[in-house]
Amino acid sequence: MSIKAKVSQRRARHMCLTRRGVLSGLVGLAATPIAGRAIGPIASGLSVTSMPPRPWGAEAPPVNLPDPDILVLDPAFGQVNYGNAPLQRVWQGAGWLEGPAWCTVGRFLLLSDTLASRQYRYDPEDGPQGHISVYRRESYNANGNTFDEEGRLITCEHGMRRVIRWEHDGRASVLADRYRGKPLNSPNDVVVAPDGSIWFTDPGYGDGVVEGHADAEGPANPHRHLNPYLDAELTSQYGGLQRQEDHTFRIDGQTGKIEAVLSQKDVAGPNGLCFSPDGTKLYVVSSGVALGAQPPLPDHSIHVFDIKQGRPVNGRIFTDFTVAGHPMRPDGLRADVEGNLWCGAWGPLGLCGVLIYNPEGKMIGRIRLPIGCSNLTFGGPKRNILYMCCGTALFSLVTATQGAGYC
Repeated sequence: MSIKAKVSQRRARHMCLTRRGVLSGLVGLAATPIAGRAIGPIASGLSVTSMPPRPWGAEAPPVNLPDPDILVLDPAFGQVNYGNAPLQRVWQGAGWLEGPAWCTVGRFLLLSDTLASRQYRYDPEDGPQGHISVYRRESYNANGNTFDEEGRLITCEHGMRRVIRWEHDGRASVLADRYRGKPLNSPNDVVVAPDGSIWFTDPGYGDGVVEGHADAEGPANPHRHLNPYLDAELTSQYGGLQRQEDHTFRIDGQTGKIEAVLSQKDVAGPNGLCFSPDGTKLYVVSSGVALGAQPPLPDHSIHVFDIKQGRPVNGRIFTDFTVAGHPMRPDGLRADVEGNLWCGAWGPLGLCGVLIYNPEGKMIGRIRLPIGCSNLTFGGPKRNILYMCCGTALFSLVTATQGAGYC
């Protein structure tokens, strides 16, 4: 072989590196001293906690994968987490997003804006970031939403202090607006049980001037300075002006009978709720003051109940909802088909976002977000996309699991 041929052969071998060789070289390069100092570990990219922080939105650059803001705390999380998917902020511009619910027939995500008293339709297939349009211009400060097994939309309204269902012919049926002759407080979150019954929480979070209308007196209007009749003639006339005890209610799917299955002594300030995939357990978030706490401190725990003959029994703490010893504030939650709980969390930057627990109450993963998450649900044609409502913004994440129930 000529000298020229040998040189060409060596050059070809040098250039034809395998993908594995390139990657190995990069790893080695990270720890190799150059000009007297090491480069250090290969950067994982910008995150919620980095400086500068991670940018979001359509103009944000591609993120390095696996996403640095998706934290695997237990190998079990690897079964439901899809490592090749990045977190995305798909919309920004709401007042306060709540009540995400996936419509299987329309293939869209329904959202409530409690501050703007409006509901939106998010179509993920319309454009690279999806498309938002108005679904209901006046929603009476709607909050939680869900769809029943017939595809009918069920909505909690703070303003009217009621739970309604939209029938197939366009009528709105009032499922609940009073209990024992007294108006409800501000129905918050709602789910449908496997037996067809409808369960909802009724705390007093919405009985103020921002997300509904104020009580004539009570905790939301202690000095009676707020006028509940201003700019809300309809809601203040029909929605009630007095607060009652907080409850978690069950509406019988056949008879429509309303039953208080949990009182504020069982769960203080009930907020988000959901069932396990097989319907044998009910999870309820507490956002009120813990019973008997001295000094009065918020509970901020997730409670779990066994379901026996269609009613909750044997209540206990599922998790105290702390991260690294820091108490977080839970909000909305949903279960996946494996029985894991995906829970919206409020707290300091770097800790807030979504906490994921296995059925035994062990935290197996975390999703860090730039703001806390008020509520979430699984959607998409395969029900494997996690949609997270975070104040003024909507985030999404493709997962390797599916949501349980009707979401």
